[in-house]
Amino acid sequence: MHSPRRSRRTAAAVTGSAVLALLATACTGTNSAGGTDDSASGKDVTITFWHGWSQENETKAIQANIDTFQRLHPNIHVKVVGDIADDKSEQALRAGGPDAPDVVSSFSTDNVGKFCSAKVWADLNPLLKKDGIDPARTFPAAMLKYSQFEGSQCSLPLLGDSYGLYYNKTAFAAAGITAPPKTFSEFDADAVKLTVADGDGYKQLGFMPTYHGYESAPSRYLGQYGASYFGGAGKSNIATDPRVAAMFTWQKNLIGKLGGFDRLEKYRSGFGDEYSAKNPFETGQVAMSIDGEWRTASIAEDKVSFDWATAPFPVPDDQADTYGRGYQTGTIIGIARTSRKQAASWELVKYLTTDTDAVVGFANAIHNVPSTIAALGSPKLDADPNFRTFIDIARNPASDTTPASINGGAYQISIQNLGYAYESGKQSDLAAGLAASAKEIDAAIDQAK
Repeated sequence: MHSPRRSRRTAAAVTGSAVLALLATACTGTNSAGGTDDSASGKDVTITFWHGWSQENETKAIQANIDTFQRLHPNIHVKVVGDIADDKSEQALRAGGPDAPDVVSSFSTDNVGKFCSAKVWADLNPLLKKDGIDPARTFPAAMLKYSQFEGSQCSLPLLGDSYGLYYNKTAFAAAGITAPPKTFSEFDADAVKLTVADGDGYKQLGFMPTYHGYESAPSRYLGQYGASYFGGAGKSNIATDPRVAAMFTWQKNLIGKLGGFDRLEKYRSGFGDEYSAKNPFETGQVAMSIDGEWRTASIAEDKVSFDWATAPFPVPDDQADTYGRGYQTGTIIGIARTSRKQAASWELVKYLTTDTDAVVGFANAIHNVPSTIAALGSPKLDADPNFRTFIDIARNPASDTTPASINGGAYQISIQNLGYAYESGKQSDLAAGLAASAKEIDAAIDQAK
């Protein structure tokens, strides 16, 4: 559910008058607590930025952007603290005070609904408007969608992830397959052709479709169907949107074509760590996988023993014209509502999220998808064709994401739990399971309000 590529992985309600005070003062750098930020007049100010990156190439890349920002804004000094998990930053923001961060990034778009509704992060709409930044013209639609909740733009995208198909070209050639599949019927046929049995197991599996298969989560598959999660009244519609049932049915049927759930699960138990050279695609145990753009760098570094390539993940046959779409998620960044240095904090957030060179440089350094429309079209962007697949997916207007919810990703957990039960045969009545899950999702959201 949250962005999985890294090595780590409600506040008290604000009164209506306090919210109005925040909106009225955000543009002048005064927060709801009455503090004043004089950075706009040239006075020195130090802000604290918490982020979750921890790997050396990641921390160097974010620091490089911070260094450039400080050269452009010599009176704004940034204290950077890395490897911060969401729960720690949320606790600090709830508590407030001088030790709380001013700017925070998060790998989990699932938390946007909580951050916005609890007003832990400031609404950036007034600041965007003041500086003449039109979010719809600046950020890809799916990324903009996962960074807001019920009208509050409490975060902005800071690099993204696109999901597509990785395929073993050597195995394709051996099976007589000349091109990556575009529809699910083609995909299923290829998965069967690429599967080589070995007793009650496999020498090679065409694709691991089960929901425990690392990135093969329901949300990734549903992104290929263009399924919706909530209706106009904010109620779950997974039981009424036929695309949801179609996805569950397709996945269950593919499990049957590839040998059945028990046989697949036994084979999956021998897979190595997802984020290592023992990843089953890299070892050749599976010939196709669904994964994000960061995998291109891992495969190149690990020097796999076969030819490989990337392509958009297939789509349902009755939606063949949407081929090229993909599920998207990413990193978000926001400003603490209680920060007394919102003007300086906004300058940092604006630079990191909207400066084309900053976004492209960061994307190239850590092998993630740029998060602005301009950066996606930049000639400075990594030209590797396998990486470019994911750039095209991000630019595709049919690409989508999972929407923000007031209780985070709880609704996705309900859907995933149904998936586990249905694929294993513990739940045989799909319609009843979808109806029960929809009821569970609505009850949990009502309780969180």
